[in-house]
This record gives sequence, structure tokens and C-alpha cells, in this order.
Amino acid sequence: MQNTLIALVEDKPGVLNRVASLFRRRNFNIASLNVGRTEKPDVSRMTIVMDSETVDARKVEANLYKLVNVIDVQDVTNQAAITRDLALIKVKCSPEQRTEVANLASIFRAKIVDVAPDSVVVEITGTEDKIEGLMELLRPIGIMEMVRTGQVAMMRGSNVGVRHTPGTNGHKKNGKQLSVSSKQ
Repeated sequence: MQNTLIALVEDKPGVLNRVASLFRRRNFNIASLNVGRTEKPDVSRMTIVMDSETVDARKVEANLYKLVNVIDVQDVTNQAAITRDLALIKVKCSPEQRTEVANLASIFRAKIVDVAPDSVVVEITGTEDKIEGLMELLRPIGIMEMVRTGQVAMMRGSNVGVRHTPGTNGHKKNGKQLSVSSKQ
């Protein structure tokens, strides 16, 4: 089983390295890690998908809170969350096969973003199952190259994820109160 954690962190140099080092030191496996800006200029958001067969998500959350730059951690596994992944898939195809590839892309609401004499690049956004489904149908045609962004996740509505570590919502860092409520 995989667990999905959302971590809000201070947008400072070295934070990603510290989080990755924590996973390395504790021998936790990351299936997907995505980091990006948020609506707040000094806060970044990490979506971490990890294999929970080997480690408890509660343990990972507790270890993340030990890092100075971590503001909040939420477990959104089995919650009302929206998760998405983006993939670019380069498919080897002749001009005669382009219609077939375009039709497959259309079925999955994907789009062709590049056309070369011997290939096309298909862009698809969606759940892992949706991306895997398209890839399965494109494999017989010939996948030359593929890249995925890793998952991003967001809770639906005004819901928040589960916090396993007590007293962490709105905890103090460096003497100032940090509010992480969903109403900001």
C-alpha cells in the first residue's frame, strides 16, 4: 500500500535535501516526490508518496516534524483528496499511425503536444490508473521515452488531511505562531 503525505515547508535552500536525507537515513522508500510553490511566497508544498508496507506513515510524519523547516504534515491517504500526475510519452509512429495514436489520446483526454517525422509526444494528466491505462495501449505501438512528474495532491473542499502527531496544527516555530488552517 502507498501513503500520500502533504508537507508544507519553508521555501529556503536545502529543505529538499534535508527531507530526502531523512528518508535516506531512515531507509524509507519514496515512490514519488513533487515539490512546488504555493499561494504563499515563502512556503513550498511537498507531495510525498511512499511505500507504507515497510514503514508507518505516523513514523514518517513524526520524523518530518523534527526538521526545522517543516511547517505542517498531513496524511491524505484514504481521504477525500484529488491526486494527479502528469506524463509525457514519446511514441514511435509513422505518419499512418498518427491517427491511431491521436484516437487513443482522445479517449483518455490526453493531447498530442509534439509531432516529429517518426514520433509523437502525448501529454496526459490524471490518476496513476489513467496514465497506466494509456501506456498499456501505447506499448504495442512503441513507447520510445516517458517521463512523469510524480503525484500532487490536494484535499477536496475545506477538508484537511489527518495529522497523526498531536499538537502540530498551528505549532510554533522560531517563536512565532504558524497557522496552517485551510481557511487562510
